[in-house]
Amino acid sequence: MSDDPDPTERNRLDEEESPYLRQHADNPVNWQPWDERALAAAREENRPIFLSIGYAACHWCHVMEEESFQDEAVAEVLNEHFVPIKVDREERPDLDSVYMSICQQVTGRGGWPLSAWLTPEGKPFYVGTYFPPEEKRGMPAFGDLLQDIAGSWSDPEDREEMHNRAEQWTSAIESDLSQPSPSADGETPGPDVLETATNAAVRGADREHGGWGGGGGPKFPQPGRLQSLARAAERDGREDAREVLTETLSAMVSGGLFDHVGGGFHRYCTDREWVVPHFEKMLYDNAEIPRALLTGYQLTGEEAYAEAAARTFAFVERELTHDGGGFYSTLGAQSPAFDEDGEAGEDEEGAFYVWTPEQVEAAVEDETDADLFRDRFGVTERGNFEGATVLTISESVADLAASYDLDESEVEQRLERAREQVFEARAERPRPDRDEKVLAGWNGLMVSALAEGALILDDAYAERAADALSFVREHLWDDAEGELKRRFKGQDVRIDGYLEDYAFLARGALDLFQATGEVEHLAFALDLGRAIEREFWDEEDETLYFTPESGESLVARPQELTDQSTPSSAGVAVQTLFALDHFTDHDRFAGIAEGVLATHANDVEASPMQHASLVVAADQYHEGELELTLVAEDVPAEWRETLAETYVPGRLLAWRPADDGELERWLDALDLTEAPPIWADRGQRDGEPTVYACRNFACSPPDREIASALEWAAEEV
Repeated sequence: MSDDPDPTERNRLDEEESPYLRQHADNPVNWQPWDERALAAAREENRPIFLSIGYAACHWCHVMEEESFQDEAVAEVLNEHFVPIKVDREERPDLDSVYMSICQQVTGRGGWPLSAWLTPEGKPFYVGTYFPPEEKRGMPAFGDLLQDIAGSWSDPEDREEMHNRAEQWTSAIESDLSQPSPSADGETPGPDVLETATNAAVRGADREHGGWGGGGGPKFPQPGRLQSLARAAERDGREDAREVLTETLSAMVSGGLFDHVGGGFHRYCTDREWVVPHFEKMLYDNAEIPRALLTGYQLTGEEAYAEAAARTFAFVERELTHDGGGFYSTLGAQSPAFDEDGEAGEDEEGAFYVWTPEQVEAAVEDETDADLFRDRFGVTERGNFEGATVLTISESVADLAASYDLDESEVEQRLERAREQVFEARAERPRPDRDEKVLAGWNGLMVSALAEGALILDDAYAERAADALSFVREHLWDDAEGELKRRFKGQDVRIDGYLEDYAFLARGALDLFQATGEVEHLAFALDLGRAIEREFWDEEDETLYFTPESGESLVARPQELTDQSTPSSAGVAVQTLFALDHFTDHDRFAGIAEGVLATHANDVEASPMQHASLVVAADQYHEGELELTLVAEDVPAEWRETLAETYVPGRLLAWRPADDGELERWLDALDLTEAPPIWADRGQRDGEPTVYACRNFACSPPDREIASALEWAAEEV
């Protein structure tokens, strides 16, 4: 308990709410959470820290636990010679960023579990990822490694060398994460940065199988790159960008990345052909991939993209939604497998999702339906994953219709009937574990996706987005202080929000305003924008840091500039601040956004594919948003249809009340004394719904048809 004289004498993870940490609460290792008590114990006893970072759905984290952390002999060494600390990377991305940086610099690779040995001051001197129990493929045995490090620490000369290495590595972390690298002339990335990024993305794409990644894989979804390609395809007419975009989206929705039975996307695929996924399902993927699909749908009209997005939203609502409206974090990859008698056995990756021909036959009542389902999704006796089959679209409906001498419409009906029966049969299987943390930033990503879905597919999605936003505001936002917490779990609220929490949630609130025209969402976005300015903007360095100014001091204060599994928080913040600047009575938001772009211009121009969100932000800066001021009491159906059908890069929907009295109420809600230019003098004409289109201080005449306003905008590009 809190008054333990030595907290390291026992495993303290049973006091934590993180499902990942709780998974290790019964280990014989005396795991500590990352807190001042554990850190103080390391300093007082002058023991090195063994830091293990992972997350609940991490496959190799589970493997290392079973092989090493449940081993009494290993635990004895860890407990005697180290302060062992467990961290959930989803709760503490700041710690993960700091120590993953040096792991990638030193070893040339990264991943989870992340294993780091630190001085009592938290400075790393040895790093790696997974270590096996026995030496293999050049990796030392974990137990032997512990003994070697413990022995070296006990030798004064070796310890001095370890401290020297720790100082060097800490400097390397600071150089990688903290030190800005402004362009010599102080300018933002040039106006051709989107073209440069597009050229790199097209050149590096796998034109045979879609996506990016050479050799045998893996293939990760890259939603940020897809958004930048769509921008280039539409505005610049880049047909090659359109082709790479559609090749990648089509591969993702037809291959094993997509769950063809229940909807939703897995984390990534292990092979070049997008067949076998890593089966965990993350909330952020199931937000960002549908946003890219909706963009692709608007750009191409491909119904498969819209269907995959809708089915993903249904999956999230069904399996990742808290009763109060927020969204849970992940579903794991493992669940009990089945033996020949149908009995559940040991946990295996993907067991919930894969099928044999016999299992399909047992699930589907009609024999022809079962045959069609097996042929459509490639279910064979041999399988494609450890004797079973990950479902992929293997035959077209047209080919099946010809083979079975059926109409295509009947084939589709039979396939859907079979899918529903397979879904019902799968629901009887033991499910993968669910991590029920509600994270502010990841919820913001999902709010953005649902807001786009409301504009493009069905306005009912706006209600789900609003429920999630309300949940976060109720449980994680302190309105009086203007501060956001990161994590809610079982009524326990902890951890000061990071830049990604503020930025992703601000974008989500702004997107929901664009979908609904409800001013309270815009007001919340502005509150979050002001908090970003206060807590994350460093005026001297002219950058946005990932951790708040008032937060915990680590060995380095990280920035997040590149798109990784989630978008760059700095990139999303810059995009959002540029957009929010239109609704303020100052220009500080735009100044911050421009400053960040100038500070990191060299990095963005040198590796644009890795900085996809900042590339889009730079293009947004040069092109300007297309402001669509929509003035109406009752929105014409034609407006919504046009907005749903039309992809408009940089679109900013600025709903405005037709009634001046209602506009005054809006201004009060936003703490504005007068209407900003995006609303000023833009009332209804002749008492009819009116739209104004403006870009870079040039505006179309007032119009009653949104299509005409968009035509004006297209001519102005």
